[in-house]
Amino acid sequence: MKFYIASSFANKEAVRALASRLIREGFTQTYDWTKNERAATLEDLSRIGEEEKAAVMSADFFVLLLPGGKGSHVELGIALGLGKRVYIYSPDSEVNDLTATPTFYYVTKVERFTGSFDEFVEKLISHEKVKREDIYEN
Repeated sequence: MKFYIASSFANKEAVRALASRLIREGFTQTYDWTKNERAATLEDLSRIGEEEKAAVMSADFFVLLLPGGKGSHVELGIALGLGKRVYIYSPDSEVNDLTATPTFYYVTKVERFTGSFDEFVEKLISHEKVKREDIYEN
């Protein structure tokens, strides 16, 4: 099973930690944007955008670690449009605040988690292992 993690540059270390744990569990990362520097040219933006779009498209599931920037929300839109399973993690309860949360956090196939990052990681792995078992059994 392949995954993509979206977030902001400010969350680079959390993205790396989650990716490392998922890889240890046998999942495959489609693209590691944390290895990139900030784009210096429009050509860089184009290349990185194409790589990220392709990575989201090839993932079986998509993770958004909040807070995320504009790019991560565009990636969320791609994942939703393609019917991917989506997991959104927020360290606080902002995702449950009607005045602050986007409607797209509440559409079909989106699961939201708040609280401890470690608990989120365990729940995500558990959910995806069940999905993997279901796929291999059928």
